[in-house]
Amino acid sequence: MAMSAMIKSLEDIMRKDAGLNGDAQYIEQITWLLFLKAFDAKEMEWEFRADYRGSTIPEDYRWRDWADDKEGITGDALIKFVDELFDKLKKLDVSDGDLRKFVVRNVFADINNYMKSGIYLRQLVNRINEKVDFIDATQKHTFNDLYEGMLKDLQSAGRAGEFYTPRPVTNFIVEKIDPKLGETVLDPACGTGGFLTSTIAHMGSITTTEKLNTLQTTIFGWEKKPLPYLLGMTNLILHDIEVPQIRHQNSLNRPLSDYSAKDRVDVIVTNPPFGGAEDVAIKQNFPSEFQTSETADLFMALIMNLLKDKGRCGIVLPDGFMFGTEPESKVKKTIKEKLLTEYGLHTIIRLPQVFKPYASVNTNLLFFQKGVPSRGVWFYRLDYPEGVKSFTKTKPMQDKHFDPVREWWADKQPIVVGGKDKARFFTADELVELNYNFDKCCPFPHEEEEILEPADLITHYQAERAELNANIDHILADITAMLEVNEL
Repeated sequence: MAMSAMIKSLEDIMRKDAGLNGDAQYIEQITWLLFLKAFDAKEMEWEFRADYRGSTIPEDYRWRDWADDKEGITGDALIKFVDELFDKLKKLDVSDGDLRKFVVRNVFADINNYMKSGIYLRQLVNRINEKVDFIDATQKHTFNDLYEGMLKDLQSAGRAGEFYTPRPVTNFIVEKIDPKLGETVLDPACGTGGFLTSTIAHMGSITTTEKLNTLQTTIFGWEKKPLPYLLGMTNLILHDIEVPQIRHQNSLNRPLSDYSAKDRVDVIVTNPPFGGAEDVAIKQNFPSEFQTSETADLFMALIMNLLKDKGRCGIVLPDGFMFGTEPESKVKKTIKEKLLTEYGLHTIIRLPQVFKPYASVNTNLLFFQKGVPSRGVWFYRLDYPEGVKSFTKTKPMQDKHFDPVREWWADKQPIVVGGKDKARFFTADELVELNYNFDKCCPFPHEEEEILEPADLITHYQAERAELNANIDHILADITAMLEVNEL
């Protein structure tokens, strides 16, 4: 069954339940169930290891104990049991220092069971068991693809799109930043963990226990919202990170002055939230030169502070960051000035609207390295592929769509198309002369819209309406003729 069909079949069951209201709750319901199933599958693997310390989740509350039997507990008894399950997991005793217990307890701290019908909940559990197998060794290579596919399908569910970055974007950024095993890698707005799993995949096959232990302790994420936090934790567990180093926290809720050398990392890859507005208390965590309400700008200030000397960053930022240079946008100007003088900004890839249909905004990929001045910045405009006017849910961006950038990156050269710059190097002095308005560098061509006078606008509308009516008349005439032929 295709992922989208499976998700739809689960949603069809949940729609019948009076306790669920909307896509966000559907996602949460599916995800805590999948987390328990995936975690139990991992526990079955850990049981064969010499260092196994016993079940993390108390017996009787593991997936295998209550969910596997399709004729098992149901109805009101199941709802009562799940209430007990949540209470147990939220209060797990972690005094023995078992980090896996910390993981489970933190995951369930802010998660809820919304379903009121134990009959429908049993149907939901049975359908998951029928369609998802995390234990069968012959299917193990498909686990990660399965979960990534589910995340992709879930992005269509209301607010889920806000924390899902298209996988081709995360893959490309990680490819060009090139994190190495042993380097500390952080995503301070990790959402469902896409950048972190792309990093794990980029590092390739981990063949020794020593290397696996290194990987476990060098991949970090921070996430504010409970649902993407749960998705991200599950995603990393399925990528063989036994105790994901993801903190459930607001990354901006700590004064910049509190960070020391031990907090800094080698690599940051991220797509921070943008367009949001932070309150005064959050802004006061930052020096005056960085105090702003724009979430993306605050994340930029945080990231610049968190990088080690020579640390590297690849980040997704909206067009608003590119052109904001007015007095009310002085923080953007300050950040861009520092990117050139202290953070070695070297490449910006201008993207079309890759987040459609969930967000109609152009974004940009910025690549920089702390501790070196920038000689200048290469800009490259990635246009839609030939014949494509926009990316859609059914025809999203794919890895191959970055191939033109990859080819150009290998030997960066200026490109002019139709008399307009598609790729060009701007010296630091030229960017200063532009008053740090990066939006003037290799912009997307904009179609000029003709503004008509009111009388002309009415005439134009009437002509288009008449043409439309004529087309409808032709279609109706064709249908009538076809019906008459069929009757004969």
